Amino acid sequence: MNNSKIILAKWSDRFFAWLIDFFIVSVISTGIIFASFGSINYEFEESSFWIENGEYIPTSILFFVYWVILEYKTGQTIGKKILNLKSTNIYGKNPSLKGVLISSFGKSFLLPFDVVLGWVLTNQKRQRVFNKLGDTIVVKIKHVQDVTDITYLKD
Repeated sequence: MNNSKIILAKWSDRFFAWLIDFFIVSVISTGIIFASFGSINYEFEESSFWIENGEYIPTSILFFVYWVILEYKTGQTIGKKILNLKSTNIYGKNPSLKGVLISSFGKSFLLPFDVVLGWVLTNQKRQRVFNKLGDTIVVKIKHVQDVTDITYLKD
């Protein structure tokens, strides 16, 4: 980002981007389970099935890897790209690996806690708790509205 104006993403846009990513990773996770076990038919005897049978942790690790790789490499997951959002550091530059790791950890393993506390303790930067700890924000990418604003420079 070359200018000093940073447009923070709305919570609703962030949620819809997360929902898209959740769907994508869930499909991948289900495919891995199906390929590994030949079936996705499990017996759901208790409400704590995911934790007791160890499915929560591997799926959360898959989410973590997805977010770390895409957000560190490009600043965008597929959901963020669709909604013109991007993860940056608090200055609008590419986030550090440490920042992405911290932010992704909160999203992958502690999202309800992370979001609720983020809303309660919110600041002007619309950060979840783990965004704040990682010095990351989510911004809205605005496209050039008027093509006459484009200037071409030669090297």
